[in-house]
Amino acid sequence: MDAIKIYFDIGFAHIVNWTALDHILFIVALSLRYQFTDWKKLLVLITAFTIGHTTTLALVVFNVLHLSKAWIEFLIPVTIAVTAISNFFVKKFTFRSKFPLIYFFALIFGLIHGLGFSNDLKSLIGNGAGVVVKLLAANLGIEAGQICFVIGILLITAITIGIFKVSRRDYLLFVSSGIFALAAEMAFERIPW
Repeated sequence: MDAIKIYFDIGFAHIVNWTALDHILFIVALSLRYQFTDWKKLLVLITAFTIGHTTTLALVVFNVLHLSKAWIEFLIPVTIAVTAISNFFVKKFTFRSKFPLIYFFALIFGLIHGLGFSNDLKSLIGNGAGVVVKLLAANLGIEAGQICFVIGILLITAITIGIFKVSRRDYLLFVSSGIFALAAEMAFERIPW
């Protein structure tokens, strides 16, 4: 039981930590277009990201996959920039499609983000007994951390749009532009020469 708590806390701290700015920016970019009334869609979206993230964490931990850390560190801000750009194309906030393109982005980009944490987690987990339980606990911690951030984003969105009466589209474009600028700078700094 102690191992579950330890690895849950490691996963949670991976997200709820200012050194995880790239992960936070990605979660914000994914969540901005939604409000509390869209919570089911947002839960599916975040879970799709976690599935991708979990898949690559498992593949690396079990020595099935290994990619260059330099390329991973470059691709992570690229995923953030692409997600922020996708927000520029949201004109109406009626999400009728059962599987919008952003779900696909979340799943695929989750694979890339999982690679960013995989080597660190692999060194913590090792290859002894209980690897699956430790991996599952870490991923549950990651999901819990993401849900905390999503709730915070939804609260900020509700206050900005509901109380301060900022246009929902203006809010989406303004915040997405800032995220894009930060992600582009991060990607430029991390180009693997």
